[in-house]
Amino acid sequence: MTYSVKIDRKWQKYWEESGINHFNPEHIDKKLYVLEMFSYPSGANLHVGHWYNYALSDSWARMKRMQGYEVFQPMGFDAFGLPAENYAIQTGIHPMDSTLGNIETMKKQLHEMGGMFDWDAELATCMPEYYRWNQWLFLQLYKNNLAYRKNAPVNWCPNCNTVLANEQVVDGGCERCGTEIKRRNLTQWFFKITDYAQELLDCLPKLDWPEKTKKIQINWIGRSEGAEITFGTEKYGRPILDESGNEVNLSVFTTRADTLMGVTYVVVAPESQLCELLTTDEQAEVVAAYRDQASKASDIDRMSAVREKTGVFTGSFAIHPLTGERVPIWAADYVIAGYGTGVVMAVPGHDERDFEFAQKFDLPIVRVIRGKDETPDDLPFVEYGILTNSGKYNGLDFAEAVKAIIADLQAIDKGSATITYRLRDWLVSRQRYWGTPIPIIYCDHCGVVPVPEDQLPVELPYDVEFKPDGESPSKKCRSFIETTCPACGGPARRDPDTLDTFVCSSWYQFRFVDNKNRQRPFDRKKVNQMCPVDKYIGGAEHAAMHLLYARFITKALRDLGYLDFDEPFSSLVHQGTILGADGQKMSKSRGNTISPDDYIQQNGSDVFRMYLGFGFAYTDGGPWNDDGVRAIAKFIGRVERLVEQVAVMTDEPFEGTGAAERELLYALNYAIRAVTVDADRFQFNTSIARMMELLNAISKYQIDSQSVQQGLLRKTCRDLIRLMAPFAPHFCEEMWQMLGHSDSVFRTSWPQWDPAALVQDTVEIAVQVNGAIKYRLEVSSTAEPDEIEAIVRADSRTEAALAGRSIVKVIVVKGRLVNLVAR
Repeated sequence: MTYSVKIDRKWQKYWEESGINHFNPEHIDKKLYVLEMFSYPSGANLHVGHWYNYALSDSWARMKRMQGYEVFQPMGFDAFGLPAENYAIQTGIHPMDSTLGNIETMKKQLHEMGGMFDWDAELATCMPEYYRWNQWLFLQLYKNNLAYRKNAPVNWCPNCNTVLANEQVVDGGCERCGTEIKRRNLTQWFFKITDYAQELLDCLPKLDWPEKTKKIQINWIGRSEGAEITFGTEKYGRPILDESGNEVNLSVFTTRADTLMGVTYVVVAPESQLCELLTTDEQAEVVAAYRDQASKASDIDRMSAVREKTGVFTGSFAIHPLTGERVPIWAADYVIAGYGTGVVMAVPGHDERDFEFAQKFDLPIVRVIRGKDETPDDLPFVEYGILTNSGKYNGLDFAEAVKAIIADLQAIDKGSATITYRLRDWLVSRQRYWGTPIPIIYCDHCGVVPVPEDQLPVELPYDVEFKPDGESPSKKCRSFIETTCPACGGPARRDPDTLDTFVCSSWYQFRFVDNKNRQRPFDRKKVNQMCPVDKYIGGAEHAAMHLLYARFITKALRDLGYLDFDEPFSSLVHQGTILGADGQKMSKSRGNTISPDDYIQQNGSDVFRMYLGFGFAYTDGGPWNDDGVRAIAKFIGRVERLVEQVAVMTDEPFEGTGAAERELLYALNYAIRAVTVDADRFQFNTSIARMMELLNAISKYQIDSQSVQQGLLRKTCRDLIRLMAPFAPHFCEEMWQMLGHSDSVFRTSWPQWDPAALVQDTVEIAVQVNGAIKYRLEVSSTAEPDEIEAIVRADSRTEAALAGRSIVKVIVVKGRLVNLVAR
């Protein structure tokens, strides 16, 4: 027998027919919920990234199954999204047709990978039986004031006449046509994730997640302690009034209230409605031109610290809350309407960005902070210091000044201490077709009316026009848009937009648990028993979106009474990225991509899987190397030849008293311990290296032993196959059968190591002279330092190593070395 794809197919058929991959709820006390971030169903074959994620996480799950866990490892498809819609625009093939075809292709390939996924729990987010519950989730959030509608800026392509997501904007242009994007305001739906900002921070420390991912979320949420300060406004020498006749005030947030006396101008976001209100007639034309210019830049570009500062004077003034001084109000694109209050108090003496802006536009720069103890304090001086040029606050340090200034502001109702967050509410509206329809109806008589739950799902219409014209494709489908108001029975219109596809993946981990439930999204008892997910595996690129959204939805569902825990994923692992052999990211244009299918046809899927585990540190990835594939193929061949030899041997009792037998038992138990520990930590490369070492130890035993004990050799070979099984599942099933076993190797238990076998009678130590190693020797592992010193002094090699010098001092590090200090 030579391992091949034929062996793969044999055992895939066996696993499917035996039901070995199905979760048994009778053993829920031993459950282990393992979940890979589900994939978008592309029409192409599985690429190396799919393999790296799914095959090796499957290996980890297989090991845990052998360790006695009842593993629940479902699989599904994140099937909504822009790629299928773009494909429809290009080819005319409907997204539903292309997506369902791609799902079947991908399922077949995942089967051929040998993944032990529980397909009874399968789901696809594009199916009405799934997205019905997306709509249900939306309605629960809406009923509990966690979903709301407001006007918000979006990326707009004037050529395609459509809204673009941030990821569709490339270098300030549309990814489809390259046209320069603009910012427009549209009425959008939001989920109120900001209500959970503090709890999202508070729960991070207890999670078994990569520290880098936690840090990304901490920074994304962006908690800041400071003060909210109110400035009055003035235009043409009079207070500015809004449409209701109320005075317009500017609210700013600052973490440096100690610099308030150094404010020399105020900045507003050019795209904000407030900017329009503040602009005088004389400045209207120049402000409008600037607003148009600012709309062409992305938020990321606008916030760049190295970007050249631009801006225009609005013609209005802000009134300083403590001094009553008038300071000019400017519009500048480094302030963004969606962040904070959209207004910034500028202190150019103590802020680098404000300093650059003030220098460019010849605005006053005032020092109000000096350094402590002659610390260099050239402007802009951004460190904490002592107040100066600040009236009664002169001489106060940072903490004293903040306390005093906030107290004075509070006394006149012009400010207070507060906490803000960088986190913005989650904009979930998308002007696209291929997504979950928003379950809202608009009635001229009743206003905004939620679709009754018994009328869910609101199904996507099939017959739509995909050519982008600035509106959702569904809006042009009269049979979908025109409906009846559930409240009054009069004519009404459906919301034409769809939900962000991140809504689909924000709660899918719960639906997997109860995917056939037609009455509710999931049974509360089942979810409380099965969740949180014990081990979640996927890309680090989702740190600030999917992972944050899933945490928010879990907490919201908890507070609404649908589950009883705080977090969706207890433990998280990120896989790294496989690069081309040239060390560059794989791409067709570079010609450095690799096709898994080619390697699998040549060597079998287990050689490919095992190389992915051996050739890279799982969380880092690295460059591809064909030599590594060949090394694994050679290793598999050596194991196969060993099994062929051992298969004809008998399971006779054996003794482990001989030196060769003790050495082999040490190697076996060392390998079991090392693989158990390392593989559990996703350190698959070192795990497989220990298996290779064990195979070498077996070969050495066969060569060195005068009389091979067949029982010992069979036991060692069986344990090697069990250690390898998660990483070469098809091959090891075949080897297990060859060794005379009728049941699956995955129904056996994981090998256990014997601590006593890891205690060696002798150890090898290094002998040094003045720190340089001269030779090595074996000594008893129980020998005391004085005994070891005597052995070294008596060794004939010591005299030659000393070269005529005398021993001044002997340093013995037990079990490691002896260092002779000589002169």
